[in-house]
Amino acid sequence: MGSSTEAAAPVVPEDLTPEMVDDLVARMSDDEVRALLLDRLDAVAAARAEAPAPEQGLLSIAQDTVGAILASWLDVLRKVPNLFGNQVQSFANFADTFGSTGLLQLFGFTLLALAIGFAAEMAVGLWTRRWIRDTQAGATADLRGAVSFLFRRFCRELLGLVVFYYTLVLVGRYLLTPEQITYASPFVLYLIWLPRLGGAISRFILAPERPDLRMVNVSDKWATYLHRNQIGLFLLIGFTLFIVRFNALNGVPMGEMRLGFWLNTAIHLYIALIAWTAREGLSDMMRGTDPDRTNFDERVADLYPYFAIGVSAVMWLIVEIVAATGNRDLLSAVAGGAHFVTMFWLLMAPAIDTLIRGVVRHTQPPMIGTGPVAERAYKSTKRSFIRIGRVLAGIFVVLQIADVWDIDLRALAGTDQNESAAIVEFLIILAIGYIINEVVSLWINRRLAKEQTAGAEPDEEAGEGGGAGGSRLATVLPLLRVTAQVAIAVIFGLLALGALGLDITPLLAGAGIMGLAIGFGAQKLVSDIVGGIFFLIDDAFRVGEYVDVGGTTGTVEKISIRSMQLRHHRGPVHTIPYGEIAKLTNFSRDWVIMKLKFTVPFDTDPNKVKKIFKKIGAEMMEEPEHKDGFLQPFKSQGVFDFDDVGMIIRGKFMAKPGKQFTLRKEIYNRVKKAFAENGIDFARREVRVAIPGLEEAEHISEEQKAAIGAAAGEVVNQEIAKRE
Repeated sequence: MGSSTEAAAPVVPEDLTPEMVDDLVARMSDDEVRALLLDRLDAVAAARAEAPAPEQGLLSIAQDTVGAILASWLDVLRKVPNLFGNQVQSFANFADTFGSTGLLQLFGFTLLALAIGFAAEMAVGLWTRRWIRDTQAGATADLRGAVSFLFRRFCRELLGLVVFYYTLVLVGRYLLTPEQITYASPFVLYLIWLPRLGGAISRFILAPERPDLRMVNVSDKWATYLHRNQIGLFLLIGFTLFIVRFNALNGVPMGEMRLGFWLNTAIHLYIALIAWTAREGLSDMMRGTDPDRTNFDERVADLYPYFAIGVSAVMWLIVEIVAATGNRDLLSAVAGGAHFVTMFWLLMAPAIDTLIRGVVRHTQPPMIGTGPVAERAYKSTKRSFIRIGRVLAGIFVVLQIADVWDIDLRALAGTDQNESAAIVEFLIILAIGYIINEVVSLWINRRLAKEQTAGAEPDEEAGEGGGAGGSRLATVLPLLRVTAQVAIAVIFGLLALGALGLDITPLLAGAGIMGLAIGFGAQKLVSDIVGGIFFLIDDAFRVGEYVDVGGTTGTVEKISIRSMQLRHHRGPVHTIPYGEIAKLTNFSRDWVIMKLKFTVPFDTDPNKVKKIFKKIGAEMMEEPEHKDGFLQPFKSQGVFDFDDVGMIIRGKFMAKPGKQFTLRKEIYNRVKKAFAENGIDFARREVRVAIPGLEEAEHISEEQKAAIGAAAGEVVNQEIAKRE
């Protein structure tokens, strides 16, 4: 303890010269010098403590990690001779702890508790037999029946395992001492209960003995193989967890013998062996039974076995990195089996994906309408549901993996202190944006399919355009879908970049400048877009309608934000920018009047023709296959005109757009038949040549034939000139 009159450190000015320092020290006592020195040293230490530690670069961290792993593997090789001896020492310590009598008591009471637990489980099984009594009713090909039966059976097995375990706990607490329970509990949990739980999960997913109820697409051969080896894998994992705990309880740390390295390596090699051997079955499982598989699904199914091997190798390497670097939190998670849980969820991908596709296939709303449009919409809806399910399943798997590693993603995403938080927030924003995009596309596709199939089917025999168009929504929805997708992509893309710490203000400014540049440099484009907006507001045309744009006619086949595409009834496609449309004539809006002309001889009674037309119109209005196409029946308009051949009598009818051509064809057929029945001929163009003295002549001379041909040729030339 220092003196009671310890000197305080004197106040020293900051701007001292070396001569002033020497003079100041010469006039100070030893206690004052000591106090000044201590004060300065404390200040330096505090400054160093407050200064941030120099950050290591990625290359430096990678070099340190590789060095630690190599050192760890060398340590494993050096301790190979200790494996057998240390494990024998662990068993010897276990025997010394309890002695012969204690071991007999421990084993005997444990076996008795196991027997009581199995008896309780069997009693629960007998009580729950009614859950799966109706086996034949559950053995149906539909998903609901299969899932119902397998889920009830799994719940029955799970309830039995829970009763078995807690019966063991209750009986064990009564029969065994706390020290004996410390050893018996890991044995029961890891070597008996865990493999049995793995078997129950495997029976639920693979149903090896019930192929008629199997939810995944895998043959009996591979279902049996995977089920058997999944139980073996759970048993090996349970043994690893048990031996780690057993050796720690008996004073033999795993680090002294590195047995954990060999057991962990054996587990991952076992997984790789299973994946390689059963790669055909695993690919079939991923492929599923959905007939609407995409090329992406096929590719993923083919690569899944190699993905499983890769996951196993990566998790093995992660465990080695954790063991080499010695991170206590991660070591604790690994000791608790966090890497095994991670592998479990990653390798459950085929079952989860198949389950999602099966649920979507059996629960998706039925197809709206018929035809290729409805089929495309149905498949698109199915893919949207599957993609949404996959994203949600991926989020669930990530949350489960994060939880087992004690990573709070919600808290991490709420901070902005490190790169991990930024990456988590980035991925969350992208996932939300993707789900919103799929939901919007799903709604629009369903509504679009409904609108496109609600109207009449196109007339395959018309072939001249003029068909009925779709609804206004069917025209606007495709543009709305593209606009919504672009807006969602831009908004969530910018938010995601902002989450990574990037300043998006310059991007927004650049987008504004680019917009101005486009506005000034592409005025024609702006004119096209604005014109298209007003055409859509005016409802001037719809997809499927027959229009005339400045002499270009065709059916509106597709519209974009800048132009429209017209399909001529002979096949050509015309692309017309909106800004070039001065006038648009729509032939398919609301109703169509069709006027037909018939030329009959001059001596035909017009009233008789009128009655024939009226009868034909009345008959067609009564026939189910034709009446829906008429808005007004076919009727006569009387004599319309005269020409050199005869009278022109006109008839007309009003029809729905797209129906007029079929009705016209039927009317022509019926008029021809009715005229034949009533002795009315259609007028034909004739050329009459008068040749004097032809009546008395027995034969036509060559000169007369030439005169007849010349007269007929002159008439033909005059008719051609009129038409031109």
